[in-house]
Amino acid sequence: MTLDRIRIGFLPLVDAALPILAREQGFAAAHGLEIELVRDLSWATVRDRLLYGHTDAAHMIAPLAIATALGRGRPAVEIDVPFALGLNGNAITFSIPLATETLESGQLGDPWTVGERLRQVAKARVEAGRPLRFGVVHRYSSHNYMLRYWLAAVGIRPDLDVEIVTISPPFAADALAAGEVDGICVGEPWNSVAVDRGVGRIALVTAQIWRRGVEKVLAMRRETASASPDLVDRLIRALHDAAAHFVEPDAAEENARILAQPAYLAAPEETILRAITDRVRLSQGATPLHIPDFMFQFREAANFPWRSQAAWLYSQMTRWDGTPFSSEEAARAEGVFRPDLYRRALAGSGAILPGASSKLEGAIGDPLGAGSVQGRLVLGADRFFDDRAFDPDDAETYLASLP
Repeated sequence: MTLDRIRIGFLPLVDAALPILAREQGFAAAHGLEIELVRDLSWATVRDRLLYGHTDAAHMIAPLAIATALGRGRPAVEIDVPFALGLNGNAITFSIPLATETLESGQLGDPWTVGERLRQVAKARVEAGRPLRFGVVHRYSSHNYMLRYWLAAVGIRPDLDVEIVTISPPFAADALAAGEVDGICVGEPWNSVAVDRGVGRIALVTAQIWRRGVEKVLAMRRETASASPDLVDRLIRALHDAAAHFVEPDAAEENARILAQPAYLAAPEETILRAITDRVRLSQGATPLHIPDFMFQFREAANFPWRSQAAWLYSQMTRWDGTPFSSEEAARAEGVFRPDLYRRALAGSGAILPGASSKLEGAIGDPLGAGSVQGRLVLGADRFFDDRAFDPDDAETYLASLP
């Protein structure tokens, strides 16, 4: 059988697992596809390859897909996101000197407690003319927004009390080691690489800030998605099969071995295995701590592209870009996420298909049944750490309420 080839750009991160496993474990071939993977080291390059037609799709940070469609920082290009590659999976890691001042030894930090200690350190550093500096992976990244959301909520003003700069994920541990930054917010395995090298300690995981935070997505140019609907459908089905396989406990060791290969993450297999089994080593040599939902794939329709999650990302984009909220822009941002394409591809399969395309984000404290057009959907806790909820139909009121 002749396979249709599709080129997908990616960064060496654990949450690039689904396209990698779809290729390596035969899920793509089962749907008549040959996935060619193109490895890069920066999100800007992943985006540019996609926009200039060097790739057909990309493993991409969700806010960057929205920013690209809105023309933030460059001419606008219509982007479709028909599939979420996972939720959570990031951490905030402090340098050893900063960790010594702010963290309890051997314990995962509490956002409020760590925040209060960090606020005191940040104030002293500003007064000394040496403000704290944190590294994130891109201006338009969930890492940037999660970090800023937490800092602002605990009384630390991003860009005033601390500096925030951009660092490519594979170089984040090097930046900590060189003393160029005091902390990083990146995806795995790069927090754990910093810990295992003895140059950082994990302070928080982003699942503590937003329990179901949207993370990486499959992004495509709209013209590509429109011109090849059958190919898009088959790719979504292959990725959905890979996600179901990814969460099987018996598959974890083999998946870690595949992801560790030089062509993919080029990182220690044991480090990757910890991440995909929700075990996090907080400091060098420490016993890994089990953190439920540290990475979140497949369960609770985790791969469904909720328009309300795109709306929350747009709210943070306007907040931190300092631009007025626009209902027209908000609608365009929500329109980047394509639940209709997800439903079309998986109709008639065993996949759970939510009936709604948006929901109140951060409002679920206990497991809650939700309407679906296929399968039985139960959503788990999705709280923000400050107990705020986001209503996509009232984003302006939400923004006005934020510190």
